[in-house]
Amino acid sequence: MNHLNIRQIQEIIPHRHPFLLIDEIEDYEPGEFAVGYKCVTYREDFFAGHFPQEPVMPGVLLVEALAQVGAVAILSLEENKGKIAFFGGIKNCRFRGKVVPGDKVRLETRIISRKGPIGVGEAVASVDGKTVVKAELTFAVG
Repeated sequence: MNHLNIRQIQEIIPHRHPFLLIDEIEDYEPGEFAVGYKCVTYREDFFAGHFPQEPVMPGVLLVEALAQVGAVAILSLEENKGKIAFFGGIKNCRFRGKVVPGDKVRLETRIISRKGPIGVGEAVASVDGKTVVKAELTFAVG
């Protein structure tokens, strides 16, 4: 297994607080896949307004966290070091559950196709083995 801590993640992707949405990478294979985690706490800035009476992590941020995990997979390739992976599209995105304070979200993105700087990843976020988000993410490396 190839484990990455937060400092090692920051060496690969350009995201920083408050927009770095992954805490660790449990395993990855450059250009193939990455599996990471986000430990959700009540102190997350977005919970102040989403929603004060019932804190729920915004779905768009879960998709972004999945994209960041995918970016670790694609930007860890030698030819992509120092580059940025931009969103190219989101397809077949489905939200199947809520993410709330105290959850540890497992984020897995598998790269299913690549042609030049464009690629597609299958992404799944889950909590306690239950899928909460599933999507196909298109990226462009620039």
